[in-house]
Amino acid sequence: MKFFTKEVQIALVAIVGLIVLFFGLKFLKGLTLLNNDDSYYITFDDISGLSASSPVYASGYKVGVVKDIIYDYDRPGQIVAVVGLDRQMRVPKGSRAELASDLLGNIKINLVLSANPLEFIALGDTIPGGLESGLMSKVGEMMPTIEAIMPKLDSIMSSLNLLLSDPALRNSLHNIEGITANLQQTSGDLNRLMATMNRDVPTMMQKADGVLDNTQQLTANLSAVDVAATMARVNTTLDNVQQMTDRLNSNEGTLGLLMRDPGLYNNLNATMRDADSLMIDFKAHPKRYIHFSVFGKKDK
Repeated sequence: MKFFTKEVQIALVAIVGLIVLFFGLKFLKGLTLLNNDDSYYITFDDISGLSASSPVYASGYKVGVVKDIIYDYDRPGQIVAVVGLDRQMRVPKGSRAELASDLLGNIKINLVLSANPLEFIALGDTIPGGLESGLMSKVGEMMPTIEAIMPKLDSIMSSLNLLLSDPALRNSLHNIEGITANLQQTSGDLNRLMATMNRDVPTMMQKADGVLDNTQQLTANLSAVDVAATMARVNTTLDNVQQMTDRLNSNEGTLGLLMRDPGLYNNLNATMRDADSLMIDFKAHPKRYIHFSVFGKKDK
């Protein structure tokens, strides 16, 4: 007779399934599969949605999980949360627990550890708990202010809708598109201008270098000129011109007398008239002045 009959196999499969289901539920709840944690008790006046399997954090690090929540009927309003902490976790005396909520509404317990390195809470002792006076409480305090701001936000949104529906805004947007196109064209023109300048500037610089060289050569030539000797020659020439001018203005010399003596001027005019009359008479009667014979002079 076989021991592993079909009925035994079905029973074994069912037992294994129950074991897997038990540990699977514990795993899904966040509980440890094996009993490797220490139990502590935390008292709250209001758990604010805390449930079994909620995480327990210390300085932002998960150190345990909520194992059970018990309502103390002997002391109404007192709720005790049984938490399992890692065995390596030692809670200093004077520490407290706070309920905190993230932006998604998940509730967790934060252990606020005291600075007492010598004394620690014993296993199974109670840790005082309360609500966190942190971010979420501040958000709650801000709710009245937010509610007061909401009507103003509605008014601002209405004004924005009116502004966006204004045809002038659409026209401005079209104008901005045109301005953008013009800016792009201007940018292209500037790029072409810069390319031209990059091509022509070296040549211009070479020419400028040549002009500078000529200027330097001219400066060197000017530096080589004997300015003192040149000015002396110029002064001598000016003195000669001054002497000539003085002689012309004086009564000495032919030019001076001619320019300043009327008698000499009149005599010269009379002589020129006589010479002119003589030339006219010479042209009219040349025989009076010139005698010649083709056959020579006759013998007397």
